[in-house]
Amino acid sequence: MQTISSITQIDQLKSAGALLILFGGAHCGVCQTIKPKIESLMVDQFPDVELAYVDCEQSPDICGQHSVFSLPVIKMYIEGQMYFELVRGFSLMELTNQVDRIYRLWKAT
Repeated sequence: MQTISSITQIDQLKSAGALLILFGGAHCGVCQTIKPKIESLMVDQFPDVELAYVDCEQSPDICGQHSVFSLPVIKMYIEGQMYFELVRGFSLMELTNQVDRIYRLWKAT
């Protein structure tokens, strides 16, 4: 999972295919707990999805431009278009189901 520090980086990754972004913070306990779990899940089950992390404490401009005002937030993009967003209270099972549905459709095309 690469850490993003500029909007240009996000724009490049969005246009490249499938992208899952975790917006979090160093002082967000939930964010730091789920980050390695999400990374492991994505690598094991959805290897073609790029992973990115935005630290909202270090890059508040990026978070503001993506309307992220609470943590954690996950956004998934396919070829530049956002397909879903999970905010604060979500489970890894919910994330898996959402990604799986979109991933299958994307890979089928």
